Amino acid sequence: MPNIQIDIVSDIACPWCAIGYARLEQAMQQVEPEFNFSVQWHAFELNPDHSGEGEHILPALARKYGRSEEDVRATQDEMIQIASGLGVNFDKLQERYTCSTFDAHRLVKWAGKQGKQTEMKQALFEAYFGHAEDVSQPEVLLACVAQVGLDKEAARAVLDSEQYAQTVRDDETRYQQAGVTAVPAFIINQKYLISGAQEPATLAQAFKDISAEADQAEKG
Repeated sequence: MPNIQIDIVSDIACPWCAIGYARLEQAMQQVEPEFNFSVQWHAFELNPDHSGEGEHILPALARKYGRSEEDVRATQDEMIQIASGLGVNFDKLQERYTCSTFDAHRLVKWAGKQGKQTEMKQALFEAYFGHAEDVSQPEVLLACVAQVGLDKEAARAVLDSEQYAQTVRDDETRYQQAGVTAVPAFIINQKYLISGAQEPATLAQAFKDISAEADQAEKG
């Protein structure tokens, strides 16, 4: 059975990243009998210089993209509908505040060592988009750790140190240098880039096409 490695570059603060992964899950389920999948998450920060108190998301996005708050709200309403159809909790999407996601990325890396990387990422999405919690705060992060069944005290030790900080920075540098400027980005078998939250059928067909191309290359 062919192996398909998927490296996902994303940010916890990116709604399309949560939608993109939900669609990816559906795509993998569609073709799972045909392929073995492995998934790794990689860090990207939409607001790498964030400091201080957060700003309400609607005016923050309106200013960032030069749009009205009404336009931003309409776009977010659409995302809420899409997420609902995928079973993703976006209940508090428009009530959240901007925040740093650097420590959250560190814990995703740490959770990966425990075999819980995807679960941790999804718990963080749920906290931020579903509950409008500040995912830069240690207690919020530790609640996510407990939710996925990992050791809160071990996670607290990570947060109290610089563990995985360089790993996150190296991730960000690597993919920025590779040309990833927006997320989500899916790198398939370390070779093919799929940008954006594509529909499940599009992703499933891409897996088949990539596998067929690899077969042809092997046959010469």
